[in-house]
Amino acid sequence: MTGLRRTLGPGQLAMIAIGGAVGTGLFLGSGLAIGLAGPAVLVSYAIGGLVTLALMGCLAEMTVADPVTGSFGLFAERYLGRFAGFLVRYAYAAAVILAIGTEVTAVAIYMRYWAPGVPGLWWIAGFSLTLLGVNLASVRLFGAVEYVFSAIKIAAILIFIAVGLWVIAVHGIGFSHYTDAGGFAPHGLSGIWTAVIVAIFSYISIEMIAVAAGEARDPERAIVRAFRSTMLRLALFYLGSLAVMLAIVPWTQAGTATSPFVTVMQASGVPYAAGLLNAVVLIAALSAMNSQLYAASRMLFSLAESGLAPRALAQVDRRGVPAAALLVSAGGIAVAGGVYAWRPDAAFGVMIAVSIFGALFTWGMIFVTHLAFRRRHGPPAAFRLWGHPWTSLAGVVAIVAILLTTPFTAPFALTLVYGVPFLVVLALIYLIRFRSHSLSRRKSGPMDAGG
Repeated sequence: MTGLRRTLGPGQLAMIAIGGAVGTGLFLGSGLAIGLAGPAVLVSYAIGGLVTLALMGCLAEMTVADPVTGSFGLFAERYLGRFAGFLVRYAYAAAVILAIGTEVTAVAIYMRYWAPGVPGLWWIAGFSLTLLGVNLASVRLFGAVEYVFSAIKIAAILIFIAVGLWVIAVHGIGFSHYTDAGGFAPHGLSGIWTAVIVAIFSYISIEMIAVAAGEARDPERAIVRAFRSTMLRLALFYLGSLAVMLAIVPWTQAGTATSPFVTVMQASGVPYAAGLLNAVVLIAALSAMNSQLYAASRMLFSLAESGLAPRALAQVDRRGVPAAALLVSAGGIAVAGGVYAWRPDAAFGVMIAVSIFGALFTWGMIFVTHLAFRRRHGPPAAFRLWGHPWTSLAGVVAIVAILLTTPFTAPFALTLVYGVPFLVVLALIYLIRFRSHSLSRRKSGPMDAGG
């Protein structure tokens, strides 16, 4: 037994994925993407959505076949080798831990709307301790809180789209903003492709469904339902809300000083709408942070279970919570606090740049793992990805292309600067600490037998 308990239902599983994927990437990061691509950001998010859909199919196949804690990290170990499993899980854990810092940095930005004079570090500390307490209490409480958070976000996005369509119709705005200020694609194909990086960052955390499968009731049915419903919702939320936003407010007014969603509601003239929506985007950031604390702790738990991390991280308390792994996962909050204190105006962009490498590496490895999975098992019966093997191969090519683009884009110039040395350090740690240990055991075996 792992010590973790299967207490999450299908609805909670889907909401965990939405909680991670519909957060700062949409509500705040979309402003960065719009600035890069203009109205053509819709194409960028559509491309990112197709890559995400392929990834979801790969994960669904593997997870339905074996719903375990550690998910794609453990799959990489089984189908590609222990070294691959080590790299995937540590890279993903580091990415999610740093992404926690991204969300909490966004919280400080959102709170400026109501309390511009209060230092952001106070908000970072207060909200972080609250969510850490929720995760430490029990998995059931985490699932319940995440369900409520995600339900609020879903309702708010649907209301935003409805209000936006009403404003467009009543005020006769039309869609002229799509072609004003430089046309539909003011920065050309390069702008569209660069914004795909932000789009992928926005969709990252969708893979949390697979991470949570190890604690799901009736995992096969729950996972298939959650995968399908999540993709439909994300397509509506991202493309629908962005289409409405770009129709109401010129794309040149988007930015990361505040959420572009709040900017739209300010422009709509609806009383108190901007303040209410700011509360919603605050909840969205807290929800994503809540999900990321959960995912990072479970990945560290999986590493410890495989003997690739200190054994203490695999210990659970009487409530079935891996408390030590959760406390280590909260390290991203400390990093975010330091970056925010250092450069508060640039903190969000810096945290995106350094956290996205591990996530992109993990996504690429999921596609590679799926190819190895299919070679060993063939097409599964319960859930099957269309277009195999071309879908997985296209996913690998897309992720590699995105990574190779990052050095040439100002917002992500640090991505490979951070990521490549980090992978090298992980590889050295494995070779020194784990590979040498396993080799020495193999060498000692025959000698003992011969004696």
